[in-house]
Amino acid sequence: MVSIISNLDDLEQLVGKKLPRNEEQLNELLYFLKCEISHPNIGEESKGTRVDAHAELQIENVDTNRPDTWSTEGIARALRGILEIEPGLKKYPVSKKIATDISVDKELEHIRPFISCVVSQGATMSDTIIRGLIQLQEKLDQSYGRRRRRSSIGFYDFDLISPPLRYGATDADSIRFIPLEGSEALSLREILQKHPKGLEYGHILTDMERLPVLIDSKGKVLSFPPIINSNDLGKITPDTKNILVEITGTNENTVDSCLTILATTLADRGGQLQPARVKYEYTKARPILTPNFKERIVRLSIQQTRKLIGLNLTRREITKLLRRARYDVQQYSATGLTVSIPCYRLDILHPYDVIEDVAIAYGLNRIEPHWPSDLTVGGASPLEEYTDHVRELMIGFSYQEVLTFIMTSSEKLFLRMNQPPTQLVEVSNPKVNTLTCLRPRLLPSLMEFLSNNTHVQYPQKLFEVGDCTVWREDGQPADIRKLCCISAHARANFTEMKSVLEPLMMNLGFKFNLNATANPSFLEGRVGSVLIGDKEVGEIGEIHPQVIENWRLEHPVAAMELDVSSMFAMQ
Repeated sequence: MVSIISNLDDLEQLVGKKLPRNEEQLNELLYFLKCEISHPNIGEESKGTRVDAHAELQIENVDTNRPDTWSTEGIARALRGILEIEPGLKKYPVSKKIATDISVDKELEHIRPFISCVVSQGATMSDTIIRGLIQLQEKLDQSYGRRRRRSSIGFYDFDLISPPLRYGATDADSIRFIPLEGSEALSLREILQKHPKGLEYGHILTDMERLPVLIDSKGKVLSFPPIINSNDLGKITPDTKNILVEITGTNENTVDSCLTILATTLADRGGQLQPARVKYEYTKARPILTPNFKERIVRLSIQQTRKLIGLNLTRREITKLLRRARYDVQQYSATGLTVSIPCYRLDILHPYDVIEDVAIAYGLNRIEPHWPSDLTVGGASPLEEYTDHVRELMIGFSYQEVLTFIMTSSEKLFLRMNQPPTQLVEVSNPKVNTLTCLRPRLLPSLMEFLSNNTHVQYPQKLFEVGDCTVWREDGQPADIRKLCCISAHARANFTEMKSVLEPLMMNLGFKFNLNATANPSFLEGRVGSVLIGDKEVGEIGEIHPQVIENWRLEHPVAAMELDVSSMFAMQ
């Protein structure tokens, strides 16, 4: 959910029509955008409360895929369609006159390679509007920009800038400038070490010998992406007439998409848009003009639209609803429509997304629900029933169940467990460095749980039954169910854990054997593999002292881990 602060009076001016002052009626209108008002003076206990036009309203947007509605301008744009003030696709003209050229240094190809810019001339500015722009900037930076790693945004007073611009790389000590809201000039190194934004986002540039910087033709610094703007050029006020919007990043699509959102927002405030021409010196491709408001086209089946929504809508009705949702529509055949998608609708990936907008524009509350014609009876799968039986047995042995994340990191799986690295199912773009892969076993997760609960009274006896992801012999990943139990106290040992394994196997109907084995996570001579017949289904033993120290534990730990999926298959 995305929260934005807006003003009803400002929203009305952008919509061009007086909106309901009744909170419930206003919410009914905002529901078409998946939004609703959340305000200190408005709550469930005060339904029908009159909304003050001059009060700040907190609007909760449940659709995190639509950044075009994360601003007052975007909400107004959508409402103008819903209210049929301006149905159909809105065109955003871009001047043929190029505002500035930008050259991108070869070194940036492996640092922060992409940049997109636009200049907005004559947009109406005020303190309220500027706060809204900064609010939108921050939300784009944190979400689409992945906390400025993929993209970061800067605003500048273009009248103070001398084109053309150069986006280049420099060492950490050769350039000094006054960062935004600062009072003294700092080098790039000092910004990373002292400035609050440098401390917050400096990790993005960790281990880079050369750092990105954006400068104009006179050598004045615009920004140190993605950390901070210049206080001299990177500050806009209500008196600013011409605004340069700059976005740098590591993902070209993200950079261009964020610029589209911001450029259309400024255009809705009356800004005349002028493009920037970007030349990448590390490629032979022709210069690129930004922004690019190219519209996408999808073909929509009328029959499929009727089937998915459950309404027998005519072609004319579907066309009208699509125009209310700000699409342009043309007929391409007797059974289909060609739909033009607005450039700012980043969330449209499939014709089904367009059909959803048809249903929303019609009014989801107007669609009468009906029971499905085919009735099915649900139930737990045999593996889930078997898993529940294992859980009941472990609880009967006085162990407490815990649930941990299926995602973890290689550092926890290997370094802390004294294990050599093996192949993992990894995430290509993890948000945090502690959740980068899927776990192949449960023991590290329970060791981490113990490490986070050293303040709790001992003994601590825990178990988890959960899914793990491993690589099969055919080279494909597979999910398997495992059980891991762990005991931590001053006298935890192999014998204690074996006294749990024996009744567990007996109640599950298995006869087992233990074979001595070697595992660097366990103490040598105090670890064994669990076999049912000739098949190894797990391990049991005492955790190695080095592993205990790695997890900052103070008591001995005994553990066992079993392959529940294999045991279930043997039933």
